[in-house]
Amino acid sequence: MVPPRPVGPTSIVFLARGLELVLARDAFGALRVPAASEVLPFADGVHFLGMLGDTDTWAAPLAEGAALPSGLELVSARALFDLVDMSLFQVGGRAIAIAEWDRSHRYCGRCAHPTELSKTERVRTCPRCRVPFYPRVPPAVIVLIERPGEVLLARNASFPRPWFSTLAGFVEPGESLEETVAREVREEVGLEVKDLRYFGSQPWPFGRSLMVGFNATYAGGEIVVDPKEIAEARWFTKDALPQVPPKPSIARALIDDWLDRQKA
Repeated sequence: MVPPRPVGPTSIVFLARGLELVLARDAFGALRVPAASEVLPFADGVHFLGMLGDTDTWAAPLAEGAALPSGLELVSARALFDLVDMSLFQVGGRAIAIAEWDRSHRYCGRCAHPTELSKTERVRTCPRCRVPFYPRVPPAVIVLIERPGEVLLARNASFPRPWFSTLAGFVEPGESLEETVAREVREEVGLEVKDLRYFGSQPWPFGRSLMVGFNATYAGGEIVVDPKEIAEARWFTKDALPQVPPKPSIARALIDDWLDRQKA
């Protein structure tokens, strides 16, 4: 992807390492997306992501060993939830994925020779054995399970916040999306589902995946959670919902859609 212009004062540059972004903190403790000039000195290259309106956006891996000055800090990308709108949140998520792809494919996985970055497409290629390394997007499913007047929500065993959410999991090799839904639901809560309906999709920076959302109808079984994955799972009515994920997430969109349908 060829940028229309070089990085400039009005550009948005997301400096990333793993699932963290470099954000600025002001004297009052509030976080903000830093200006390009604040983060470029600590970047190990830049990658044009596209235009957000009239603003060019970029991803940049944080240089190894870079010492950030006071006022800049690495923060979980989840912090963007409360700072920016959905369009900029998605740009930040894309930046995380591209920066990590660039950082982790500097050397060929087959022969260990340094790879070279293409000037015309998003790929790093080994000049010795010609193996290309494109960014990969792991597909994952997320599903809201319902029965008359109730919705199934679960609390993840490893997530620090007390949110109850819909069930989700990554697609295994050789699986269809529908097969993944059935397996994940069976493994995590011991239930069977039917009548899968596609809901929508969302690129998701945590896991650098593409979340594919479904609605499903309860078909049978009793709740038996996998304690390694799920701390608690219960049926809830619309008037007694627990704390749920915030609006930028597809999980929240699924729950809000279910609530709207209960009013019909």
